[in-house]
Amino acid sequence: MAKKTVASLQTSSKRLTKAIKMIKSPKSGAYTFVESVMTPESVNDWIAKK
Repeated sequence: MAKKTVASLQTSSKRLTKAIKMIKSPKSGAYTFVESVMTPESVNDWIAKK
C-alpha cells in the first residue's frame, strides 16, 4: 500500500512531490514508512518497485 501526499513541493522552477510508501518487514511483520521527494512523473514507478 502506498499513498501520495496531498501537498506538492515547489522549489525554483521544478515541481516536486513527496511520496510515502508503506513496507511490511518480512522479519518482524511490522510496517515501516519510506518517504521520498521526486518529480510527479516518477512517483508511479517508485511505488511499483519493491
